[in-house]
Amino acid sequence: MRLLILGGTKNLGRHVVEAALRDGHEVTLFNRGTTNPSLFPEVRRLLGDRADPSALAVGEWDRAIDMSGFLVRDVRLSAGLLRDRVGHYTYMSSIAVYADKTTPGQDEFGPLVPWPVDAPDNEFTMDLYGPAKVRCESLLTATFGDRTSAVRSGFVVGPYNPDFGNWGTALAQGTRMECAAGAGQPIQYVDARDLADFLLLEVSGPFNVVGPTRSMAELAAAWRSVVPDPAPMDWEPAVDRFHLDDEGIFRLDNSRALAAGFRPRPDAETARDYVAWVQDGNTPPDPPH
Repeated sequence: MRLLILGGTKNLGRHVVEAALRDGHEVTLFNRGTTNPSLFPEVRRLLGDRADPSALAVGEWDRAIDMSGFLVRDVRLSAGLLRDRVGHYTYMSSIAVYADKTTPGQDEFGPLVPWPVDAPDNEFTMDLYGPAKVRCESLLTATFGDRTSAVRSGFVVGPYNPDFGNWGTALAQGTRMECAAGAGQPIQYVDARDLADFLLLEVSGPFNVVGPTRSMAELAAAWRSVVPDPAPMDWEPAVDRFHLDDEGIFRLDNSRALAAGFRPRPDAETARDYVAWVQDGNTPPDPPH
């Protein structure tokens, strides 16, 4: 398959490219060429900025996977250029699209956050993150119809990714894992490799690509099980206790994604591989917020 990846050289994008090459796809990367430019020397590269995607004006691909579409303007520009030259457009979205943060068991067709009146479509702020994802999903559906999918995830865990990097580092170094959320706080995440595999599937519509709901205590126990004699868990770190955006947003229904081929691996496997990655000398990146 001829695959165009917008982004592809950091965090989750690296896993998508690795999975695509593993599966024998012909990969083209479109990005600025400034982040990890030496990665994947065997693939074709188109250099350009999302604000000026003219490098995409020539060429045809079976699939496009958009890993870097944060601004509505940027996604609109790429969609307009690629509408008649890609067979399917997959958009990396977020669980931040949901308006209801409290009701457990929501599927993909619950209420979404609205776009604020007079909000700029070419500027990024955390307040606009969820609304921008909703608006990008909508414009892609209007452009591609059933030839598009929106993959919604929350925490993405694994090598190259920041989420839960503090736990992986603590276990690798034999120090105490810290958690500022309560032990009973529900949580969902996804292993970056499992998410990458799902992004390569040609499916249509929105999907909650999140793992099963765990309590923080259950998740911590699974992670601590991967090393001998782990240090005691610290549930009272020197930061204000926080609540992870209300309980409903981490009790989403993932049955639609499971039916489409999503296969989340066990928590202990994710933890074991993250710890090994840190022990090999790697440092988790800082969180983006």
